[in-house]
Amino acid sequence: MRRSFLALTALCALSLTAASPSHAQATAAAKRASNSSAFAVGYTDIGPTLGLGGLGSAGLSFGGRFERGLKALPDLGNGVLGFQVSVDYYSYNQNIGTFDYGYSFIPIGATANYHFALVNKKVDPFVGAGLGYLVANVTNGGTFNSGLYFIGRAGVRYFWKPNMALYADLGAGAATLNAGLMFGLGGNK
Repeated sequence: MRRSFLALTALCALSLTAASPSHAQATAAAKRASNSSAFAVGYTDIGPTLGLGGLGSAGLSFGGRFERGLKALPDLGNGVLGFQVSVDYYSYNQNIGTFDYGYSFIPIGATANYHFALVNKKVDPFVGAGLGYLVANVTNGGTFNSGLYFIGRAGVRYFWKPNMALYADLGAGAATLNAGLMFGLGGNK
């Protein structure tokens, strides 16, 4: 075990000493590229999400997000105001005695998101608030309330490529945690 650790350490040290000017140029180019991605005014993306934790006994949801950068906010830390629409789908079954009930939920939400301005443009943290409408259905009798609900969330994008970002949001409204892949549709990218 110790011999493997020493060999790995020696290999790392050797690779660091072999760095050349071309490696430094490649590193500078990668740094410029990493700062070229950002959520900005005019940027629009859409993508699928998978949600964990949700309504009732539904532990998994499928959905999507669409967002557009609307306005620069220079008086609020140079952030960007975005408008996001989300749709998710949950379902589960519940046996009560001899009755089997099927529940399905379709939360549709709209949020105003504040995107923080960071030096590292590959990372896009945001917070948002909005309203949603829950469409709920029950099979085999019974009723379930549909209606308006409040959405509060915090999230982040990590721009893997200029028009592709890993996405996650956490909060109240539909699922507790959503993760997905967003695809840029144009705008500032």
